[in-house]
Amino acid sequence: MSQIATILLLGSGELGREFTISAKRLGARVVACDSYEGAPAMQLADRSEVFPMLDGARLRAAVETHRPDFVVPEIEAIRTEELEALESEGWHVVPSARAAAMTMNRDAIRSLAVETLGLRTSRYRFAESLDEVLAAAGHTGLPCVIKPVMSSSGKGQSTVRDAAELETAWSYAVANMRGDRPRVIVEEYIAFDYEITLLTVRTRDGILFCPPVGHTQEHGDYRESWQPMAMSDVALGQAQDMARAVVEDLGGYGLFGVEFFVRGDEAIFSELSPRPHDTGMVTLISQELSEFDLHARAILGLPIPDVGFRGPSASAVILADREADRFRFDGLPEALSLGSPGKPVDVRIFGKPVTRPNRRMGVALARAGNTDEARSLARAAAAAVRIDYPV
Repeated sequence: MSQIATILLLGSGELGREFTISAKRLGARVVACDSYEGAPAMQLADRSEVFPMLDGARLRAAVETHRPDFVVPEIEAIRTEELEALESEGWHVVPSARAAAMTMNRDAIRSLAVETLGLRTSRYRFAESLDEVLAAAGHTGLPCVIKPVMSSSGKGQSTVRDAAELETAWSYAVANMRGDRPRVIVEEYIAFDYEITLLTVRTRDGILFCPPVGHTQEHGDYRESWQPMAMSDVALGQAQDMARAVVEDLGGYGLFGVEFFVRGDEAIFSELSPRPHDTGMVTLISQELSEFDLHARAILGLPIPDVGFRGPSASAVILADREADRFRFDGLPEALSLGSPGKPVDVRIFGKPVTRPNRRMGVALARAGNTDEARSLARAAAAAVRIDYPV
């Protein structure tokens, strides 16, 4: 069978699923890997492998078996030392093994941002014990934010407003961390006006930016996003300059999700993911080339003349409320009927094999004349989709 490239995808959740669709449309062969059978991307990939991403020996075995042109991490919790060893032997890690290693741990990427690049960030300290957390909070002041140096989708993150809450926040962060390192970042709470994700694409022809994505979170996890986020030219220029600096330093090609706090005309660097971002799922309806299309094209060295922004758009997540392996989705006709000419509504069901409380099972998408209207439509569509649990 003819294909333009073989991609070994490390992590096969909903972001990996959409990336697989984009890559296969371009003729790539995708081998999807995750720690459990039937992960969303596996359902669409050419082949699959089941193993823990932190198992370096199994990771190497998958690379040597499938001999991919590109090793593409989709999650943070990967044995990055093995990626670095593989890259040194000539395997192509996206965007680079260094980028995967540095962004897997918040301490490394924060140190790069502050100490090497001089980017504006919040005050922070790292801690590996409750005593160190108490000392760090003394440095940052209260309120402060505590989160694992390695986690995904905001897991383990909490805002502490009283010293009596520090022990609980430390325990919560450690219980929800990924990987095998009990280490947290304690950072100054920024009284920001809003947060953005600046989807930044590094290609062989230069850097492209998508319009800024606004988003809201609950318990540190994304709930809705919209594009574009209205912001001043000054703040947007600062964010673009900082995003350009950090992705150029990390190197490689692909899409980066760069997060900022924004306060007035000031952009403050927060975090970075060297891969498609959950808040960027709005681009499935807002752009001609979604963040997944952009990632695939950049990796494969294909032209990206323009992202093709279509207009104000929004996404809203569809959440489960319990743990179950038998369930069904109802309400799709009602959700999709909310669309109208010029105001399309769409739904993506992720295909996860089990539900858990607050697990993202799908997303509703909408486009309208302005972002407020698009957000309202997306929320209504998400609310119309029900997860039923047969007895």
